[in-house]
Amino acid sequence: MIKNEQFSLTASSGKPIIGDYTVDDQQQNSSIIIFVHGFKGFKDWGAHHLVARYFAKNGYPYLKFNLSHSGVSPEKPNDVTDMEAFASNTISMELADLNTVINYMEQTYHPKNIYLIGHSRGGGLVILQAAKDPRITKLITWAAIADFSSLWKPEQEKEWVKTGKIYVENARTKEKMPLNSTLLQDFNSNKESFNIIQAAARVKIPWLILHGDEDVNVKFSVAQELAQKQLKAEIQKIEGANHVFGASHPYQETELPKHLQEACDKSLEFLKRK
Repeated sequence: MIKNEQFSLTASSGKPIIGDYTVDDQQQNSSIIIFVHGFKGFKDWGAHHLVARYFAKNGYPYLKFNLSHSGVSPEKPNDVTDMEAFASNTISMELADLNTVINYMEQTYHPKNIYLIGHSRGGGLVILQAAKDPRITKLITWAAIADFSSLWKPEQEKEWVKTGKIYVENARTKEKMPLNSTLLQDFNSNKESFNIIQAAARVKIPWLILHGDEDVNVKFSVAQELAQKQLKAEIQKIEGANHVFGASHPYQETELPKHLQEACDKSLEFLKRK
């Protein structure tokens, strides 16, 4: 039977990291997947609940969580509504959150293997983590970015520093979402350690790069760039897939969208390999 256990941790900022752990108690596996969502994403966006069940059903317990400054509050788990938290997010905070979750999972479940899956900006985070954390056994990136600064326009930076804020649009709700200049300052202060391309070259564990060739948000060429930096990584194209592999929010269907199903199948096949 598939069970879903909720948990709440405290981030270094004091904000909560809300997560859930999906497991089939008939198929306990000593390996656990941790999923990291992307920019403007969250653990319950779209079809993430079906992805969690898919892996749990196939013997891989699946842990997903909201980054502490994702803008999703415990009271409103299905949308980004806490704009103050969203605005004050930084890459340093996200990496600290990921580390907090890995520590919690290790101490609570004592897995033999830890696998990371990251989508979009979450893909960038898991590449950085996998390059430096010996606890990680395998890495999978879905439509990963190769540069954190690709999430804003270079011409916005001057205005950003001057006014302390820029706005990005939520494509679904058309809402203007604020980003404080602390994000830019954090990025500029840590350019070397936040360099995803350099980190890709240091990844020593098995790595699967999945990317749709109709991704207009992060072009397929970005996946190729990552694969060129890490020649041992395996790159697979999902034909016709967009940035979210056909999912949408809210997602009302009971089956995974075709392209996301393909991404899950390819990921599972990769994890099953010795």
